[in-house]
Amino acid sequence: MKDWIEYSAFMLAARLAGLFRFPAIARFGAFAGSLVFLLTPVRKRVVSDNLAHAFPEKSQMERRRIAHGAYRNYGTSVFTMLWCRNRSEPELKGTVRLMNREVLDRYLQDRRGFILLSGHFGCWELIIHAVRLHLGRPVATIVQTQRNRRIDAVVDSIRTQWGNETIPMGPSSARESLRVLREGGVIAALADQSAARESIFVPFFGRPVAAHRGVAALSLRTGAPILMHFLIRRPDHAYDVVFEEIPAADLDGYNETNILELTRRHTAMLERYVRLYPDHWLWMHKRWKHTAYHEGPENTAGAADGVEA
Repeated sequence: MKDWIEYSAFMLAARLAGLFRFPAIARFGAFAGSLVFLLTPVRKRVVSDNLAHAFPEKSQMERRRIAHGAYRNYGTSVFTMLWCRNRSEPELKGTVRLMNREVLDRYLQDRRGFILLSGHFGCWELIIHAVRLHLGRPVATIVQTQRNRRIDAVVDSIRTQWGNETIPMGPSSARESLRVLREGGVIAALADQSAARESIFVPFFGRPVAAHRGVAALSLRTGAPILMHFLIRRPDHAYDVVFEEIPAADLDGYNETNILELTRRHTAMLERYVRLYPDHWLWMHKRWKHTAYHEGPENTAGAADGVEA
């Protein structure tokens, strides 16, 4: 019964999103995020704690403004993702503008496989449509399966429009990702959620965080480069996409030292953009939940090749 109620509410939101043009649904999503921030306690303690540690130099009022913006951004992201369902190619193309696309073009012209990486930043779901429609290359996205299977099926249908595919997290995800990269395909992933406490740890806003090693492992194992992207919201609610290359030429092969270093580099790149646009990131997540474990004397290193998306 609970799953059916959730699914019914989700489909009502999806149908509502389908009634609007893009700028209007983006504003509606921001309004919905504001309502959650102002009227409910959902995740507010987590957000407040995360921001206090990340920006100790900012006033409480400044951190509150960032928190409010993060809720608005999340609302916009959810309703924009729903709005993408069954939209035309011109409509979807109009939501994003590729800024330094020459960086991406170099990877596409090389015909090698590469990894398109980001965090829960801006409207992160739009990138797979942008790459497919603007540049003509399908994208395979590593995803976390939703608990509610009906909702998961709808979300998957949105992500796989225009010939894209999804790779569910699980025992076969590493094998499928390797296949796509070795065939010269594009893998998209998000790697900014907390890994298990036995994972590798890298710095993020001055504190160690448990990080998924899978992106770095895939890159070093196959030679596929990592290209990060960030969707930055414009005043008209569309997005500029900025691409950043993660340097790895000095890392000589697949080993634990290089996996740790490459993970540190892409995490540092994410931090740089979150500092520039703090209201674009998902502060609701318990990103530092294993920090105390890492800092304790009992900590040991080691992890499986996991990637969160």
